[in-house]
Amino acid sequence: MKFVAKTAAIIGALALLVSTANADDDNRSGHATYEITITNVTKGQVFSPPVLVTHKKSVKLFEAGAPASPELALVAEDGNNGPLADLLNSLRQVGVALASAAPIGPGGSAIYEIRSSRRFDVVSAVGMLVNTNDAFFAIDSRNLPMRRGQTKSFIAHAYDAGSEDNNEDCRAIPGPACAPDSGNARDVDGAEGYVHIHNGVHGIADLAPAAYDWRNPVARVTVRRVR
Repeated sequence: MKFVAKTAAIIGALALLVSTANADDDNRSGHATYEITITNVTKGQVFSPPVLVTHKKSVKLFEAGAPASPELALVAEDGNNGPLADLLNSLRQVGVALASAAPIGPGGSAIYEIRSSRRFDVVSAVGMLVNTNDAFFAIDSRNLPMRRGQTKSFIAHAYDAGSEDNNEDCRAIPGPACAPDSGNARDVDGAEGYVHIHNGVHGIADLAPAAYDWRNPVARVTVRRVR
């Protein structure tokens, strides 16, 4: 999976609403609508199209110190968000999981709208830093705003899925830093085997730290309850 670098803000409004029910109808049915804005605050990392999900606290996308699920590894290694969204949407503890369609470039933002039952009271989001082997940004199980018009903001750190060696070799990196030679080879020798805070780009092969390294946090996520 290859990505094209974006130099301007990407505003990708993706609505899950299929009706024009008014706020009173939403309140009676126990539904709420949220606007979620993700801003890429890195200098040189593009985010793959993220997965956003409303759910109960019993569901966790990952646990630091534990192996990444195969579905999360697909996001972290290749930016492939479909299998993770499909898995989450199959769970009764999940309100809705959205696999978005557009990457987010450095300094760019994307806006999403999600309608979910109010009994699913937390939100998570995850996407790949595509100029890496297996780095991903994430917020996990953050409380949704309860009141209409209320906004909550969160910072997202970069994690290492631990599923692939951080060799910084373009044949294993799908991002624009490696175009036209980017690829999706997977080297597991040297993989850590567990999720941990990513320690950045070190220039050991094809990636220049001055262009693609970062310091946490890497994203800002703002959630506003619309109705």
